[in-house]
Amino acid sequence: MMRHYLFSFLVFILIVSCGDKKKSDQKMLANSSGSINNVSVVVDNELWDGSIGDAIRNVLTEPIYGLPQDEPIFTISQIPPSVFSGFVTKNRTVLKIEIKKDPGIEILNNVYAQPQKVIVIWGKTRQEIIQVINENAAKIVETFKNEEIAERRRQMAKSPHNFTSIQKKLGLTIQFPSVYRIAKESDDFFWIRKEITTGTTNLMIFEVPYNAIKRNDSLVNQIVKLRDSVAKIYIKGRQDGEVKSNGEKIESYMTTEDAYAPFIQETIVDNKPTIETKGIWDLKADFMGGPFINYAIEDKINKRWVIIEGFAFAPSVEKRDYMLELEAIIKSVKID
Repeated sequence: MMRHYLFSFLVFILIVSCGDKKKSDQKMLANSSGSINNVSVVVDNELWDGSIGDAIRNVLTEPIYGLPQDEPIFTISQIPPSVFSGFVTKNRTVLKIEIKKDPGIEILNNVYAQPQKVIVIWGKTRQEIIQVINENAAKIVETFKNEEIAERRRQMAKSPHNFTSIQKKLGLTIQFPSVYRIAKESDDFFWIRKEITTGTTNLMIFEVPYNAIKRNDSLVNQIVKLRDSVAKIYIKGRQDGEVKSNGEKIESYMTTEDAYAPFIQETIVDNKPTIETKGIWDLKADFMGGPFINYAIEDKINKRWVIIEGFAFAPSVEKRDYMLELEAIIKSVKID
């Protein structure tokens, strides 16, 4: 009997020590690094310069829809496997290409650092690898993008805002850093903005009745009409209200750019059906414009739609990372 107890005790100690070792190994992982939207691609130079490299670039550097100028989804840095060690392994997002067994793909967490996403793709031939890349293109982009959104939210959480009126008036919480300020508010509308080096990043948050959007009608036309009608009231241009030499009063307000067809798709935000719209905005009677991303969230319980839009004014600079920040903020929403 004593021998049985001793054996059980030793097994218990072994299990606990193994668990502690796993926890210790996780704690020993260095913090990941890297700029937002920058993916390290670990692949041999010969493969990178050929058809495999072309397939990777077609997926990871495809232009983002909804920006005034072409900008890639990700900035990519190629690293030969022979030099992939030490500090260079700590990038937050890594894509590895390997020539080996039957084709496959694996998504790994926190391999060399934390937080980190590592996607490994392999095959016996170049054509097999290219096929895996193409068949999993959407999954690869979504995995890396979600990691970047999560990272942006981790960064913003270090200095959260302390506004309470948004929850009181609209019955929702949304996370954004304290550097943003409320530029305008009413009982059912908020305009929130942040000054950046070359302009501003902005959020509009408002609600509309449940019957304001009907799924059997053109969704894009309804979303555009809604955002334009609200923006006409609250988002004014610099010359709005001024009088021309002929005595005519200038009307200047934000509207949707007609020459650029908005992109629209259905998605999920806060576990609720959501209509996502991307497009270009401009100011009537002014020379300002930029990209916007609009989410119409279906709140069936409260019989309403919650509309949250991010838009940026950043002339002469790339806007991809600004729009990712706004998307990260919007997707943090929790509706009461």
